[in-house]
Amino acid sequence: MTNYSFESPARWRPSRSRILYVELKSGHNDDGPAWIGRVFFSKTGRRLYYRDKTLQRIPRGGIGSNHRDVDTGDEYWVSGVKKNRQDRHWAGGGAVEIDPDMRDEYLRIIGTAEQP
Repeated sequence: MTNYSFESPARWRPSRSRILYVELKSGHNDDGPAWIGRVFFSKTGRRLYYRDKTLQRIPRGGIGSNHRDVDTGDEYWVSGVKKNRQDRHWAGGGAVEIDPDMRDEYLRIIGTAEQP
């Protein structure tokens, strides 16, 4: 597990954020590293900010992805979390890291008292 702490800049308001599923697609197909955490939206909604990444929406989508990191060009799949915890593509696999500061809120979203 990666140790990571993230503080959102003051200009990023919680009203412009949501807990989402984020998966790296570049070079990994459906088995890339994946996270569930708070994602902040730009004013237009075309850019997302997660951890140290700025993700730009790809018009008409990429290959298995819908956002691109503006600094590295890596492609990511970003979507809402599913209550049934089946966030990964059906052909993919691997652990999904839940950001520690979002764990309680995530458990409320999926409707369970303890982490699966």
